[in-house]
Amino acid sequence: MKRTLLLALLSVFSAYYSVAKEFKVTSPDSKISVTVNVGTGIKWSATHEGKEIINNFKIAMILENGKVLGENEKVRKAAFSKLNDIIRPVVANKKSEITDNCNILTISFSSGFSLQFRAYNDGVAYRFETSLKEELTIKNEISEFIFPAGSHSWYPLETSIMSHNERTFIYLSLDTITKKHLASLPTLFQVNGVDVLVTESDIEDYPGMWLVGAGSGKISGTWSKYPETEKLTGDRNLFVTSTKDYIAKTQGTRTFPWRVFVIAPTDVKLIESDMVYRLAPPNRIADTKWIKPGHVAWDWWNANNLYGVDFRAGINNDTYKYYIDFASKNRIEYIILDEGWYKSGTVLESVPEINIPELCKYAENKHVGIVLWVVWKTFWDKIDEAVALYEKWGVKGVKVDFMQRDDQKVVNFYLEAARKTAEHHLIIDFHGAYKPDGLGRTWPNALTREGVKGMENDKWSKDINPDHDVTIPFTRMVAGPMDYTPGAMVNMDRANFTPNFTRPESQGTRAHQVALYIIYESPLQMLSDSPSNYMREQESTDFIVNIPVVWDDIIGIDGKIGDYLLLARRSGKEWFVGAITDWTSRDMDLDLSFLPVGKYSMDIFQDGINADRYAGDYKHLKTDIKSGDKMKIHLAPGGGWAARITPE
Repeated sequence: MKRTLLLALLSVFSAYYSVAKEFKVTSPDSKISVTVNVGTGIKWSATHEGKEIINNFKIAMILENGKVLGENEKVRKAAFSKLNDIIRPVVANKKSEITDNCNILTISFSSGFSLQFRAYNDGVAYRFETSLKEELTIKNEISEFIFPAGSHSWYPLETSIMSHNERTFIYLSLDTITKKHLASLPTLFQVNGVDVLVTESDIEDYPGMWLVGAGSGKISGTWSKYPETEKLTGDRNLFVTSTKDYIAKTQGTRTFPWRVFVIAPTDVKLIESDMVYRLAPPNRIADTKWIKPGHVAWDWWNANNLYGVDFRAGINNDTYKYYIDFASKNRIEYIILDEGWYKSGTVLESVPEINIPELCKYAENKHVGIVLWVVWKTFWDKIDEAVALYEKWGVKGVKVDFMQRDDQKVVNFYLEAARKTAEHHLIIDFHGAYKPDGLGRTWPNALTREGVKGMENDKWSKDINPDHDVTIPFTRMVAGPMDYTPGAMVNMDRANFTPNFTRPESQGTRAHQVALYIIYESPLQMLSDSPSNYMREQESTDFIVNIPVVWDDIIGIDGKIGDYLLLARRSGKEWFVGAITDWTSRDMDLDLSFLPVGKYSMDIFQDGINADRYAGDYKHLKTDIKSGDKMKIHLAPGGGWAARITPE
């Protein structure tokens, strides 16, 4: 009996070990290592310089027929390969040349699916690929991972999956995050002295990923189910009232979104990563010459508070001609007509006070483009007619708002909207949006998006403070450009700030606002305040409009999440340096060794000596420097520092 039992046990263990396999792939610099184990299930782990940082204990995809891709799989083939390429973006957010260098492990299974893992110097990513003939109905996807004890998170806590994804990142011990704590992406984890930012890339015909806690350092992915019925409240809130029992119905042969883990040994290195962009599909627009990034004069934040004029400011042609004149005088590429320009319920007809073709002709003669704001559902219902009409009018772009969802249906709207606007030479800015997923690489007319708790919140809350401003570059911005909308010309210290919807102001100093144009990435960069204020504050305006909106290179110099940031960006032969701090006054060291050898002139915009008492106080000065110089910079509480460096 004992001999029979022993033989049976040996048979079981033999069968298990004949199936169980382990595969490893490392980053090109060998600092990051990924180990994939295939047995009855599939799990993977990652280390950085020998320290464990991620242990993913289950990945799988559950299909409608009960089949689970990732359980009891037989490995058909495991292939190792390398990628070493140069990407030249049509619209360069961080760099005009991106090195795409990684080692790749592709494991193919007999069931008709495969897993691809990529190990980069700045992170790891994996995705499912299927080669099945029949259409797939995906009931759920499983991605469960655990971080080592003592880990923390900057957690963008959400209350619902119906969300603009405009969150405050809360610093939490990972042990305290439970199933009740929902987070949108990106979410940042701090593990064994290393930063791990979790997000995704290449979301197409599939819902976006969210996270929930499970206690004891465990985190699980979760996805929206496909909507079955919906209810429209007003013109913009399309609520899901019931769902199907699956998350996606899609073709059987395809690739799925990348699960992305950006890994950085220091906080400031997070900001240099363009991993999400690298993993996105290449450009699909043949002729891209018409795609023009630029600054934008924006009407909504400042509530059209024009003064010193002879007309009644508001939603009318006189007001927008004033915006156009201001933009033209200051070499600002665009103006936006935000909410109120079209008749409720139709994006095909303007209100009587507005004549879009007339404004477009007026703007064209002054080398300014017009962008129109639309509610996504109203736009989507008439998109083919709308994009053709806007092109005929001479409009240059659209700002699409209030999607607030990332189920499969709404994700597909993003792709279709980007494609259809591109066909009519329209740029697009997504608001009320989920995080960037590399769409700007595939459809470079999709220049920017919101999905960030931006400065508009100053109109009704105290959430947009310097602490928040110095958190989002390390979190939300790592995923891609963000339309935060800086540029306030009425600036307040912490004690004197009051939210005001129609006469808005910002928290922090004037130099803080100016520095945000260097710190924050957005190829459409708003000037959110009133043209009347900008003309009154012409010295600030001149400095802002001379800061580029696309970049050739980036260097993170120093920074700590939630506290401070100092970075440099290059445009051509010029360099720009920006620094911001939280409510703590700081002295920082700027080492100019990153500059090529030579002499330079430095144009500086910094906090004034009384900026701690009067936040609008600033000093504008010029000095001569050379490569290798070291200088001290001082930031007031909530302060900033900005410099333009030009070679002699």
